[in-house]
Amino acid sequence: MMMLLPVMLERAGILVIVAFLLSRLKLFRQIIHHEYGIKEKAILAFIFGLFGIISNYTGVVINQDSISQAWGHQHLSIQSAIANTRIMGVGIAGLLGGPVVGIGAGLIAGLHRLTLGGYTNIACSISTIMAGMIMGLLGLRYNIRERFASLKAVAYGMAMELLQMVTILVIARPFDQAAELVRIIAVPMITINGFGTFIFILIIQTILLEEERTRTFQTHKALNIAQETLPYFRKGLNIDSCKKVAEIMLKNTTAKAVSITDQHHVLAHVGAASDHHIPLKSMSTKLTKRVLEQGKVMVATTREEIQCNRGDCPLQAAIVLPLIVHEKVVGTLKLYFTNVQQLSTVEKELAEGLSKLFSIQLELAEAELQRKLLKDAEIKALQAQIHPHFLFNAINTISSLVRIDADEARMLLVKLGTFFRSNLQGARNMLIPLEKELEHVQAYLAIEQARFPNKYVITFEIDSMVKNIMIPPFTLQPLVENAIHHAFLDMKPGEKGSIFVRAFIIDNHFCMETEDDGRGINGTMIAALGNETVHSSEGTGTALWNIKKRIEEIYGQKAVFKIESDEKEGTKVSITVPLEEMWGEEYVKSICS
Repeated sequence: MMMLLPVMLERAGILVIVAFLLSRLKLFRQIIHHEYGIKEKAILAFIFGLFGIISNYTGVVINQDSISQAWGHQHLSIQSAIANTRIMGVGIAGLLGGPVVGIGAGLIAGLHRLTLGGYTNIACSISTIMAGMIMGLLGLRYNIRERFASLKAVAYGMAMELLQMVTILVIARPFDQAAELVRIIAVPMITINGFGTFIFILIIQTILLEEERTRTFQTHKALNIAQETLPYFRKGLNIDSCKKVAEIMLKNTTAKAVSITDQHHVLAHVGAASDHHIPLKSMSTKLTKRVLEQGKVMVATTREEIQCNRGDCPLQAAIVLPLIVHEKVVGTLKLYFTNVQQLSTVEKELAEGLSKLFSIQLELAEAELQRKLLKDAEIKALQAQIHPHFLFNAINTISSLVRIDADEARMLLVKLGTFFRSNLQGARNMLIPLEKELEHVQAYLAIEQARFPNKYVITFEIDSMVKNIMIPPFTLQPLVENAIHHAFLDMKPGEKGSIFVRAFIIDNHFCMETEDDGRGINGTMIAALGNETVHSSEGTGTALWNIKKRIEEIYGQKAVFKIESDEKEGTKVSITVPLEEMWGEEYVKSICS
């Protein structure tokens, strides 16, 4: 009995090696993940049935007076039997594939054992089929990922081998010879079958653990990249955002170059071959054009497949992925490699995942832009409706001046025309130069100062560098209007208020302020203004709320809208926006360096 143990261990080791090689097959991995149909079940049953046949041929022949270790025996004498690991393969088949696979593998291995002869052939054949059926039923509730899955499989496997020993004792004849055989082979076969099952399940669990770790790592990596790129893709496909995304991709993948294109041009290319894959030039690879046309992921493993028009291009392999927004291909993401060996399956899967994430980000960016445009259009429509009281008051003021100061009346008519024109321009444009907004403010002030002379003095402190900066229309004029209408209500006769309008650059930020020395705002009102509309006898705060919402919608959370005030000390309203949000990071670096 003890002589048989090392021999059986050797044969089981061979089958474990075969099992390991089997585990590398894609089909086998799909089955482990329960991704199979009837066809796959049939293939799995055949594979494990073949596994059982190999066990039959590599088994140890037990004669009445000797043990033969020869391989490949064709037929046994009436006095011979085989000690092998057939039950192990059939049992694992049932455990992993369920009843259909278990019974199928059991039938193939069992019927083959029947053809080899020997006085235990019928008993071994029946026990093999029974093991496949029982293990298949157990497999319906077996979960290889649970904590004690390998130990449970060992117990099942040893039980099936024990069932075979009982079957031999019940069916094989003569009984004395069967009993002696069981005495010799029972412990080695039960032990080796349990050990082999343990190793086999351990191999599968290692595969699963390896895949889960890889998947976790890839998911973590993809999410990190997506998080880093989100602020840039929020701005859509443009040169600045795509360059940043390409740099992030180059840093976090094994690619030697990364390109991003729209439907017509290379928007960004970083890494190898940057000398001829130049942004804003037409695409140099036909492969990219095919991806844009077909909307499918394409892989090139040779320089010829990339089809770059430069013969000395160092790029040897590539994966080109479509960027799809609302089922339309709007661009491509390209990962290039200087050696085809660098293009691994892991990199392909990562790139495909990122392509989908980037497509979602671009869809969200487009949805956000549409929301901004709709919101801006609503606000412009509100601002374009000139307050009737202002219009009537302006006309009345001009009418009263016609008789006493015709030149002043003429100048106010010009200013009123400018005010109208500014309202119309603001209604048509999402952004206008600060200089145009200042014209709007000055036209408004000319009319208001004609109505209330000597009520206030307004001072403009505008840095010449920011006059052409683009800002949302109706941003500054409502702030000045608020100061005029609300800051000086409690002034005594003869007193004159002051208003300051400033625009300047500080620490790479554009800052625009209105400040007055009027009566100020109480703390309760300050907390609400700009965050919601308020109800008071002097107004609703809608203008401030609209300005803040538009600034945040257009420039994001980095833009700051701030109201500072103390009662009887005046009020300051400031808007601060990073220059890179307005001009782009590259331009800001060039002018600030």
